[in-house]
Amino acid sequence: MDALARRLGLKTNPQIFFTSAGLMVVILILLLLFPGGIGEGFAAARSWVTTNLGWFFILGVTAWLIFLIWIAISKYGELRLGKGDEKPRYSRLSWFTMLFAGGIGTVLMFWGVAEPISHFSAPPFPGVEPYSAAAAEDAMNIALYHLGLHTWTIFTLPGLAFGFFIYRYDLPMRVSSVFYPFLKERIHGPIGKSIDVFAVLGTLFGLAVSLGLGTSQISAGLSELTGVGDGVVVKVVVIAVLTAVATVSVAVGLDKGIKRLSNLNIGMAVGMMLFVLFTGGATVFLLRELVESAGNYLAALPELSFWNDALANETTEDGWGWQAGWTVFYWAWTVTWAPFMGVFLARISRGRTVREFIGGVLVAPSLFTLVWFVIFGWSAMNIDGIGGDGGPISTAVGESVPLAMFTFFENFPWTPLLQGLVVVIVALFFATSADSAALVVDMLCSGEDEEGPVGQRVFWAVCLGALAALLIVLGGDEGLNALQQVITVIGLPIFILVFAMIPALFAGLRSEKLRVTRGDDDISPKEHIHRQSEETTDA
Repeated sequence: MDALARRLGLKTNPQIFFTSAGLMVVILILLLLFPGGIGEGFAAARSWVTTNLGWFFILGVTAWLIFLIWIAISKYGELRLGKGDEKPRYSRLSWFTMLFAGGIGTVLMFWGVAEPISHFSAPPFPGVEPYSAAAAEDAMNIALYHLGLHTWTIFTLPGLAFGFFIYRYDLPMRVSSVFYPFLKERIHGPIGKSIDVFAVLGTLFGLAVSLGLGTSQISAGLSELTGVGDGVVVKVVVIAVLTAVATVSVAVGLDKGIKRLSNLNIGMAVGMMLFVLFTGGATVFLLRELVESAGNYLAALPELSFWNDALANETTEDGWGWQAGWTVFYWAWTVTWAPFMGVFLARISRGRTVREFIGGVLVAPSLFTLVWFVIFGWSAMNIDGIGGDGGPISTAVGESVPLAMFTFFENFPWTPLLQGLVVVIVALFFATSADSAALVVDMLCSGEDEEGPVGQRVFWAVCLGALAALLIVLGGDEGLNALQQVITVIGLPIFILVFAMIPALFAGLRSEKLRVTRGDDDISPKEHIHRQSEETTDA
């Protein structure tokens, strides 16, 4: 493999790259040749996972959040993601801006209106009337639970582990590096490489699902604006075009251009949010709800964090109710982003303390999510009529979730312009995400903190687009449901992998805190953890 990599001009770990690439191609071929059988297999596997292990996902993320809070307030919070006296590369303002940039994307654009309206029109809790004030408050609490602190917990844990082991222990930019306290130098052997291959494939699936969701929204918007159909062919064409844009941006080296587009994209999204706040005729109502929703969310968070929909055993045929399609899907989907977001967060946070990292990554994006959902979600529920019988937005969400944002903007001036803006924002998020994803996946293969050859990144960008397109084809007209099935199954082993990061991270933090306390500056972190293992064995 080494000789082949040299002939092809690749700068990567050939075992990880070729194994990941080979398995990726095999999966694409199987999806293309046997879409029906694979779809049925994923459906059956998803049913088993949600019925038997849904509680594990829900308890797990809450446990991670508690662990992170404890680490932040403990003596380990003083340690840095880097050398002992290393300072952050970016100012706090720039750092917060980049956290914000990494956190919005197609997810908030897709669910900002759709999720609150979904729970508003079909409350998950028994005894709550649809479209009532209680349903509206519950809808907002659940939306914030799904995309607030818990979502960012799933990103913070691997990001912290990456930053700590890669920059303080001088280890490769790979998922296997996190398990150095247990594997030691075996992270460079078959076990470590197997972990890395698995992480690459899981990351590609998670990103493909996100791009599939974004594509559904773009095609729905084009259908609304132009009258063209919203079928599988249109979605595949959209993916092909946007993947081509991302691939060209990689090939011609337009990194600065992509960064400018990303900043422009964020500015457009924030501008659209402010437009809704000040032109919808409910500015004071939304500002009041901003304060009230923050309090309601924090009050409801302990109960939601442990809610398992246990009584579904008595009320549904499959024994697993509402959470199978919502909470479990969210956690399984989000955790497949963990390696991608972990690398991103680690790179921009080098030099920060553990306490500062956890506080910043958990709080700053969650606050923006709160503002986004309050402005779009409460505006949508207010338009549909709280205490009434529903309205056009609820009807649209019932027919097609991707239509939610476009129907929402029919209640504002300059409707075609705003709907077109939604399409542009989501499309730009798609292109920039695909470009960044190709870069990160390439880093996970090479283990280097720098960009690899253009050909490597182009390859991963094309694979990502092809996988997203084939998942859409696999799902057909039920594309969203198919994406949920695939990602729930793929997410389980990734979830277990991230869970295993907790004891590894704790061991690394404990060893390093002991080294610093003893003043053993002449001993490297890696050597110290080896000595700790030997002392434990001797004891």
